[in-house]
Amino acid sequence: MIYKVQPPADLYINTSVQLPASKSISNRVLILNALSKNDIYFIENLSDSDDTQALQYALQSDDVDFDIGAAGTSMRFLTAYLSQRKGNWSITGTERMKNRPIWILTDALCQLGAEISFLEKKGFPPLYIVGKKLRGGSISLDGGISSQYISALMMIAPVLEQGLTMQLEGIIISRPYIGMTIRLMEVFGIRVEWEENIIWIRPQLYRMHSSFKVESDWSAASYWYEIIALASKDSLIELLGLEENSIQGDAQGRFLFEKLGVQTMFDVFTTLGERKEISTTLSPILPRFTGEMLSYNFVNEPDLVQTFVVSCCLLNIPFCFKGLQSLRIKETDRITALQKEMRKLGYLIRIKDCTGDTMEWKGERCKQEDNPVILTYEDHRMAMAFAPVCLKLKKISIDTPEVVSKSYPNYWRDLEQAGFIITNCN
Repeated sequence: MIYKVQPPADLYINTSVQLPASKSISNRVLILNALSKNDIYFIENLSDSDDTQALQYALQSDDVDFDIGAAGTSMRFLTAYLSQRKGNWSITGTERMKNRPIWILTDALCQLGAEISFLEKKGFPPLYIVGKKLRGGSISLDGGISSQYISALMMIAPVLEQGLTMQLEGIIISRPYIGMTIRLMEVFGIRVEWEENIIWIRPQLYRMHSSFKVESDWSAASYWYEIIALASKDSLIELLGLEENSIQGDAQGRFLFEKLGVQTMFDVFTTLGERKEISTTLSPILPRFTGEMLSYNFVNEPDLVQTFVVSCCLLNIPFCFKGLQSLRIKETDRITALQKEMRKLGYLIRIKDCTGDTMEWKGERCKQEDNPVILTYEDHRMAMAFAPVCLKLKKISIDTPEVVSKSYPNYWRDLEQAGFIITNCN
């Protein structure tokens, strides 16, 4: 399937968007809720993304064999969770999932007493797990790996016989996601100690004392920030459900978007003194970055890289972005994907050093394709980051647009509501 996306008339946008719930929060809360064996209190506003639905099904079903599709978070969290749950389990996924390494997590779990084997290729899904009570103990992990490995281990730590002491070696990436896990574990009655590069979690009982409402997704909000940055100057977008003091790391993106000319204003609607909804209004009235090169380290917000690469190029803002080491093991190799697809639009993106940690654009251009079709590589963020390109190019085609269901199923519907024209070219 290919969608042709065209902008609203005069590039003017005035819309209100009910953003999806945070997938990152939803998936963590589902695991924590299962560990607490809670059947009294409710989780409100769960994400309707493919990833969350896959995890929710696995946790609630009586099956022992699970296919979680392309849900990377679910694969990692479920691997740790099933390792400590008595039974024999198998987990598989898409072909891309079968090529996403998981051996760092499985090795750590086996050091803690788990029994996990690889059904096809060593170090990769599908997995066979013999779940049992785990002894726990002390382990060391590279702090530069995916924070999902660290969070997966942290969440099962309280139910391990000896708890968990985790030494994180080197530079820790995606710190806000580890912080999110700690904050949510505290909601479920768990105390976590984190000092410098060491995390201690003693054996404890999970307890949920009230219902929990998942906040809206700041990662999803970033695409609307991109749209405002590229739209006409009198446009206005209202985003519903975002928390100003969010536990999501991607909330920091709003400060970087100020450099791209986007202003954020928060309002709280109340009824009889009770807070009902938060309204976040975006408007393009701030002056844009005028320096020689916009530099930023995305080590804590890697999911925003695609959005900012596309936005900066189309606004003709040279950039140097660091902290990209985790992008090659996402849904796709996002660094290579960005280079290939931006070249179709006439932009030459360079990798600055041999580590692949830094990407830059100094204004270098090449010939733009006449009718570029953006490939998504089974990556939802490629589709959502490139769709707003139509605001500058008048139209853009997106291949396999349905991948947005991984985190934001209503993305195309919300674009249409905002005045974009979406045409199925099949």
